[in-house]
Amino acid sequence: MERAVRELWAESRDLLGLGSPSPDDTAAASAVPRADLPPTPLAFLRDHVSPGRPLLVSAAGTRHWPAASLWPTASYLTDALRSTAVSLHLTPDGRADALAPHPHPGRPGSSSAPKCFASAHVRRVDFPTAVRLIRGSDPAAGVVAYAQQQDDCLRGEYAAVAGDVDAHVPWASEALGSLPEAVNLWIGNAHSVTSFHKDHYDNIYVVVSGEKHFLLLPPTEHHRLYVRDYPAAHYVAEEKDTDGEHQVRLKLEMEEPGRIVPWSSVDPCPGSPEEMAAQASSFPLYFDGPAPIRCTVRAGEMLYLPSMWFHHVSQSPGPNGLTIAVNYWYDMQFDIKYAYFNFLRSLEIDDCSSGEAGALEGDLEEKND
Repeated sequence: MERAVRELWAESRDLLGLGSPSPDDTAAASAVPRADLPPTPLAFLRDHVSPGRPLLVSAAGTRHWPAASLWPTASYLTDALRSTAVSLHLTPDGRADALAPHPHPGRPGSSSAPKCFASAHVRRVDFPTAVRLIRGSDPAAGVVAYAQQQDDCLRGEYAAVAGDVDAHVPWASEALGSLPEAVNLWIGNAHSVTSFHKDHYDNIYVVVSGEKHFLLLPPTEHHRLYVRDYPAAHYVAEEKDTDGEHQVRLKLEMEEPGRIVPWSSVDPCPGSPEEMAAQASSFPLYFDGPAPIRCTVRAGEMLYLPSMWFHHVSQSPGPNGLTIAVNYWYDMQFDIKYAYFNFLRSLEIDDCSSGEAGALEGDLEEKND
């Protein structure tokens, strides 16, 4: 079975024109197709939506946006949103909606440290305070802040600046036959990282300041991510004043009532050689398979990420100390490709599928960037 699935990985990449370089062959790393100008709706539908093939569009597609020149400045957003309360997500290490050590690890008979799916602590603050906390975020201090609300927040709590970008992406809307269900704003610094996941949306992701660094895997490589069931937890804030200084400490607590989240077990960028060795030993299908497709999206550029593609995201801030992005989520079509995917993930290769949830309800929780 493993041999047949590996052949599927190679064949699907070849059909998408992406190649299958080995993990050590960085010179031959696959590249996402790039367009100097936005495609026509017909070309976009034919060459990218139908086959499920990513596309990187140059800054020509956003040059007319007021946000392209205004948002990277030091003060525009702070002034425009001075009296606006926004949702700020806090974690100790910049990894919201990711795996973390279980806060109560004592499980009889367990041979490895158990993990849980950890969600951020969310608090409402005024936008200038949010920007200050994001710029000052540092895992060494135990708090990393990220504006990542994901609930159509650009047209909600950030509505005062929503007119600085297009309300939708015209060539994508025409090709997909709908307007976006949600338009979100993301603001963070270099410490915010999004773990491997997939979304049930066709995603147009636009960077306005800084850069976003994507690792991509097509849906056919599902088994490489060892998606398993994890109990849900969330961070809570413990606050105190010490020597006149207000301190926030984040503590992980399990959700009550309990909830299970299917999530990727793989960390593609471990922090030490020891952690890398442990990851490579535990998840060989990822680390011994073809290299992930790498794509850096720079200020002004937009990435089309087809629904169901797995993606891991890190970022670099712009001159204003922030990484700012907007994304447009278009509802995916639940067609025969979705049925094929469900069949594929039902196949077991050794133990890589153990504990995986197959329900659509669990899938729809996987929306992060």
